[in-house]
Amino acid sequence: MMTAEEFFLASLAFKTDPSDLGEARMRGEGPVVVDVRNQAAWDQGHIPGALHIPRAEMPDRLPALIPEQSTEIVLYCWGPGCNGSTKAALDLTRVGYTSVKELLGGYEYWAREGLAIETAKGRTRRPVDELTAPVS
Repeated sequence: MMTAEEFFLASLAFKTDPSDLGEARMRGEGPVVVDVRNQAAWDQGHIPGALHIPRAEMPDRLPALIPEQSTEIVLYCWGPGCNGSTKAALDLTRVGYTSVKELLGGYEYWAREGLAIETAKGRTRRPVDELTAPVS
């Protein structure tokens, strides 16, 4: 049986949140970020610099884009009600990728925290949702 400490260590090893990912990217240490949603979702908005590889296209496209299987990768989909990034992470680990994480809350939480997003109109930010961060 897994202890609570082992569970939480495992959780942190395979998940990250928007704030931690944003900070890592600002330091230039960020992983490769992959949006696994469909084209319509991507067009509505996405994390700047993310690769767009819908989950169904991953087996064909990912090895050419990320040939080194130890590359740190963070996957995201729409939000907490979407398990596309979980399924994509499982797919990647099954073919040998060793440093795969899932973005907690996906694109929805990224945008709600007021982090930069990109749309057809360019780069922007949405107002911070009071439920995602303390108001100063």
